[in-house]
Amino acid sequence: MAPLQDIIEGKIDFIGQKRVDSISRIWLAASTVVSFVVGFALQSLRATMGTFALSTLLLFVMAVPPWPVYNRHPVEWRK
Repeated sequence: MAPLQDIIEGKIDFIGQKRVDSISRIWLAASTVVSFVVGFALQSLRATMGTFALSTLLLFVMAVPPWPVYNRHPVEWRK
């Protein structure tokens, strides 16, 4: 049960949280613009929503799991 709990808990440090926040903000802003341009060029609301949904799904895969890159500076607590 302990290994499963370690996977689900997903510890990341404060610098990793800041990095994920920055990535999320930039990614969502850029994907909004790209989705609008694609939808405008194709004159299709379906293309707009599909492009935005795909980019949001990719962001979810990049940001939600506790990847090791987000835990490079672990917090050292005093004993």
